[in-house]
Amino acid sequence: MSETSASAVADPNTHAATADGTTAGAPGGVRRRDFIDIAALSAAGVGGLAVLYPLISQMAPSEDVLAESTTDVDVSAIEPGQAIKSVFRKQPLFIRRLTDAEIAEANSVPLSALRDPETLSDRTLEGHLSLLVTMGVCTHLGCVPLGVTEGENRGEFGGYFCPCHGSHYDVAGRIRKGPAPTNLVVPEYTFNTDTVIRVG
Repeated sequence: MSETSASAVADPNTHAATADGTTAGAPGGVRRRDFIDIAALSAAGVGGLAVLYPLISQMAPSEDVLAESTTDVDVSAIEPGQAIKSVFRKQPLFIRRLTDAEIAEANSVPLSALRDPETLSDRTLEGHLSLLVTMGVCTHLGCVPLGVTEGENRGEFGGYFCPCHGSHYDVAGRIRKGPAPTNLVVPEYTFNTDTVIRVG
């Protein structure tokens, strides 16, 4: 067999490298430049994450903000007919224990007579009809209504009265008279125990 024939029967797994960095005869061969590009892009991606992470993490709420996002209130000392004022997210929070007479009065009001129709059941938790929790902020212009402290003006409907522009709320915190467009807001809350609620 001649040398020419011997070179023609070369090992098919042996490929020579060409000048541009590819492997001659290798189907879909990877160039050295491709490898460098992939490595550079990977390094850039890691570097970008390293720069962005501190910027994004500083936008997360701080510990004191997270602590203010919920408020626990012990309601065990509130007697029927009494109300207390607490603070939730730097705003006043009203918590009232309704008497049987107040519950009956709230339930006797037809929804058609209300500007913002809601029943007392809509505004309290199931099984806790006597405990009304609302934000202490008038829905007109954000004043703080009266009616929590004993002796304060509770308006014409026995609930809360906003002295700024004369909005009257009933015992369920529903707007009955005056410029306020909606009822006092009921925040999200749950009972942690039989005597402690968590607002928020």
